[in-house]
Amino acid sequence: MGLSTTDYKIWALAFCVFVSAGIGVTVTRAQENAKTPDKQGGATSPTPESTQDYNRRLEQLREQFAAEQRDRQSRDSRDYRIGPQDLLEINIFEAPELNRSVRVSENGDVSMPLLGGIQVAGLTARELETTVAGRLQEYLKDPHVSVMVTAIESHPISVIGEVNKPGVFQVRGSKTLLEMLSMAQGLAPEAGDEVLVMRSAGFNHEQNAGHEGAAGAGANQHAASKGTADDEPSADEHLDTVSINLRYLLNSRDPKFNVPVYAGDIVKVTRAGIVYVVGAVKRPGGFTVKGNEQMSLLKAIALAEGLSSTSAKGRTRIIRTDEGSGKRSEIAVDVGKILDGKAPDMNLQAADIVFVPNSAGKSVLYKGTEAVVATASGLVIFHP
Repeated sequence: MGLSTTDYKIWALAFCVFVSAGIGVTVTRAQENAKTPDKQGGATSPTPESTQDYNRRLEQLREQFAAEQRDRQSRDSRDYRIGPQDLLEINIFEAPELNRSVRVSENGDVSMPLLGGIQVAGLTARELETTVAGRLQEYLKDPHVSVMVTAIESHPISVIGEVNKPGVFQVRGSKTLLEMLSMAQGLAPEAGDEVLVMRSAGFNHEQNAGHEGAAGAGANQHAASKGTADDEPSADEHLDTVSINLRYLLNSRDPKFNVPVYAGDIVKVTRAGIVYVVGAVKRPGGFTVKGNEQMSLLKAIALAEGLSSTSAKGRTRIIRTDEGSGKRSEIAVDVGKILDGKAPDMNLQAADIVFVPNSAGKSVLYKGTEAVVATASGLVIFHP
């Protein structure tokens, strides 16, 4: 049966309304999905590009976990195991004349009146209280003993490299990597994207590893000596060194990157690679290269705000130093041909020096490679 003109218009209008409603639902769902955060626990995006971004994120995380850290410190105070050079305050309530402030010897013992030498290394304060009270029962009836660790000297963690306050920090129990970076007052301007945790073989590491088994297992589960993905902690099976990418540490919601750090460990923040551009450019200087980022010759020149009007593009040199031998070599490059598309661009290596000579005669300043290197060492470092 045929439709009248009026019926046809009504049917077409209804169909358009139906289709529009379907599209609206689809768009709304797509927008909701776009707003839904990723729940997979991977690294978030975008990642910070500058040291200032790293330190800002580090401070946010420090405040976020402040309460958790205080709870852990309280537990660590109770569970702290005494070590050599620690300072102890030992009080006997029934015999105040026996009270002593004593330092643990290198052999891990202390000397007490009546009791002689007592091996204390590896004991908690509560365990030492029980030990001293038990030995005093020969002289006192129901003795009450109090032991306080007033100074920790046996649980050092060293933080070195590109941090604002490198040094040796005495800690109670274990700390996390984020805690140690906060104690070192954040990252220095020339910090790279990698932080190394070099493990110690001391007894504190083994004991604390037992208490922090879950965290340690989380780190070791994702560690491998070779073939590890960029977003995973990696470990050197010979040196027991864990390598962590700072971008993932500061941006990931996965706790496996915030590895535990134990007494005797060394935390090292690596230095970012630097490429220097000197000579006939508008802004000579050093430019940092973070992580696995590649710095090409043209990008380096662009960061130096381009060539000057008197540059000799065809006589550009790249001065490269071999890390192993320290020997320098020169690579001749025709930047003009690269700019014209007649020669391929080339990737630079960390510590490369790009020297663009001046075409207006020989420069007195650059008489040779040593002069170029000396000039580069005094340049301002920029952080693109």
